[in-house]
Amino acid sequence: MRYTTIELTQANEKLGKQIYTSDGRVLLNEGASLTPTLITRLKKLGIQAVYLQDPFDKEIKKEDMVSDEVKRETLATLKGSFQFVQEGAGFELKSIQQSVKNIVEEILAHSHSLLSLTDMRTEDNGLFIHSLNVCMISTIVGVKLGLSKSKLYELATGALMHDIGKMATEKDNEPQVELGHHHTWRGFNVLRKNSEMSSLSAHIALSHHEHVDGSGMPRKLSEKDIHLFAKIVSVANAFDHLISPLRPSGRMLPHDACEILMGLTGVRYGHQIIAHFLKTIAFYPTGIQVVLSTGEYGIVSAQNDGIPQRPYVRIFKMEGHGQGEFQKIDINLLEHPTIFIEKIVD
Repeated sequence: MRYTTIELTQANEKLGKQIYTSDGRVLLNEGASLTPTLITRLKKLGIQAVYLQDPFDKEIKKEDMVSDEVKRETLATLKGSFQFVQEGAGFELKSIQQSVKNIVEEILAHSHSLLSLTDMRTEDNGLFIHSLNVCMISTIVGVKLGLSKSKLYELATGALMHDIGKMATEKDNEPQVELGHHHTWRGFNVLRKNSEMSSLSAHIALSHHEHVDGSGMPRKLSEKDIHLFAKIVSVANAFDHLISPLRPSGRMLPHDACEILMGLTGVRYGHQIIAHFLKTIAFYPTGIQVVLSTGEYGIVSAQNDGIPQRPYVRIFKMEGHGQGEFQKIDINLLEHPTIFIEKIVD
């Protein structure tokens, strides 16, 4: 399996991973043959990169911390909840709590793995995929910080609902009219109206755009006044926006996005959060095509857990001086300190 841009996708190639609609239904199944019509349709939906089946690398699989089933159920729950809020109604917390429980349990079971965020987004499902990704990132960072399960539930709930204010109507913001109707206030007001919602989870929605240097929104809080959970979600939110293919200035690859966040450490984001975050994210997602410092082309075939900068890379060498078959060689970059990934081929 390999990960590539939709522009480089050829007719009759087969999809390597499912694509979902905004409510969690399967838009295209794994294995679907991509005709020219389907490729054009995917482009119109806003999809910029896809996983494709590769006859040379059938055994390379993207390992997900959270299963497709839980992702689909969460997307469906999010869409329903967000629609209720958009219509000016409340939302039912029980289904959100069940989704959060499922996400936390699966992440706890795979907490040794790296999180690879390359689900295929469309303009239709972008907000829901973003909310899910922020929840997963925040949860694994919380695990690395040693949070209890009950605290992980509060963190994950606030992270999953952090952008609910983008769906709220203006009437939900009446107490904060003078503060510019910022979506963080709207989200906070929506969440706090639900008597079963944790106050801390609601405050995550309010404070996830605050910066540790006091330059954030909406209240310009200083670092000591920003709750740990809001600091975590702030990093997760920023990272996922940077790697989003729906980003106006174009998607950024994970290793470049991590460089941006490292550069903003101590300005927007706390040192402790960034340090743990960088140990949880796959800088080079499995399936992505790369060029090594040796000049060889390859595909990232597996991850070194806890060392995201040094994955395994599979290269292909022709046996018999160009007359034989391709030989597959997996190079563990952790064991070859003088070999580096020089660029991504996507």
